[in-house]
Amino acid sequence: MHKKDISIIIADDHPMILKGLHDELAASNYNVVGQGANGMQALELILTHNPTLALLDIDMPLLTGFEVIKMAKQKNVQTKFIILSFHKENEYISQAKALQINGYLLKEDSFSEIETCIDTVLKDETYFSHSFVPASLVSVSEELKKMKHLTSSEKTVLKLVAEQKSSGEIAEKLFISIRTVEKHRSNIILKLEMENTHTNVLTNWAYLNRNLIKEL
Repeated sequence: MHKKDISIIIADDHPMILKGLHDELAASNYNVVGQGANGMQALELILTHNPTLALLDIDMPLLTGFEVIKMAKQKNVQTKFIILSFHKENEYISQAKALQINGYLLKEDSFSEIETCIDTVLKDETYFSHSFVPASLVSVSEELKKMKHLTSSEKTVLKLVAEQKSSGEIAEKLFISIRTVEKHRSNIILKLEMENTHTNVLTNWAYLNRNLIKEL
């Protein structure tokens, strides 16, 4: 595919970053069909143009980059998504992997790496920035695999645990006994292979990973 045939939407709430990205892409002959300064604009542009690619920041007003991607995918768009962010933390990598995002770059990456990412993504492969520690990517993938073993009931309980609900509150909300909730919690701890089996370890883990758990 020629660069001029690759239509791209870009979105970032930092004007200088947005302009710099646009200028680099345009100078390299990519077809930038729209720019958004917030998540809502990005979503509207994606749904209007159905571009080949969308390069999105995570932290944007109105909708985050992750929310834009989730909503766009619900509309069955064929666009491939690349995150361009400052965030290196595992919770963001986890969320990106859970949403099956095509690429994840850091704003510190060179433009040549952006091009490498674009080329890789267009081959239907996933690309993560070389700035990420490989071990962290493997670790996140393993966590996601473990979470796939949870039953629908366990996932429901885990989502409520992530909202800091007590076993009593969960039991009341789901119309089940506290004993059943505690059984679910024990099973979740076992399936996620948590070393410390104290129930607080699940509460703390779920809170730290609440954004990922939302995608279950």
